[in-house]
Amino acid sequence: MGRDYPIHLQIEGCACLVVGGGQVAFRKVSGLLGAGARVSVISPSVGDELAALAARGDVVLYSRPYAAGDVAQGAADGSRWTLVFAATDAPEVNRRVCDEAAAQGVLVSVADQPELGSFIVPSVVRRGKLTLAVSTGGASPSLGRRIAGELAAVYGEEFGAYMEFLAEARALVQRRVDDQAQRQRMFRRMLEWDVPALIRDGAFESWRRELLAALEREPDLRTVDAFVRRD
Repeated sequence: MGRDYPIHLQIEGCACLVVGGGQVAFRKVSGLLGAGARVSVISPSVGDELAALAARGDVVLYSRPYAAGDVAQGAADGSRWTLVFAATDAPEVNRRVCDEAAAQGVLVSVADQPELGSFIVPSVVRRGKLTLAVSTGGASPSLGRRIAGELAAVYGEEFGAYMEFLAEARALVQRRVDDQAQRQRMFRRMLEWDVPALIRDGAFESWRRELLAALEREPDLRTVDAFVRRD
């Protein structure tokens, strides 16, 4: 692939198509469902995990091979596909899916030949509002997953609560402090709070309540600094 442009797509409620039924297809489907997409799968056979999703009604499953026109036709409700994934174990099928998507102007990812598609999916670590994405540009997805695993070990589950807290504290400062330069100084200083450690130690909730109350009373850099020193 050439140079790419990393973005985060809002696809909640959007129709997305995955062609394939193996583990690669399941990973694509799982990511799409996590983003709130409406997912359809075309494959003559699927693994147990995809079958379970279809049985629960989480995905629409078409138990047949891909056929020309599947991309052009769109979803059952007439919606145009937002994203298409070619994830079969047959390179020639993946190429046909890719060619049809390209002809329709639909973004497509090709699992075994990423250079053919219009986008690739990075390895992702999610911690609430924090998203860490690693891409090797298709050179080595295995390395991307390895690096993502290393990041997941550094940025543990506590970072989800940390992100929620930073958003809460930021909103309070924006509401109570008019001076933009002062707000920016406070935001930068807030990052000195070792909130993840407080969460791991079980001391976060009482610290959070005390801090937010103090910021309400005195929303200034001195208050922020006082809590930095007390961590």
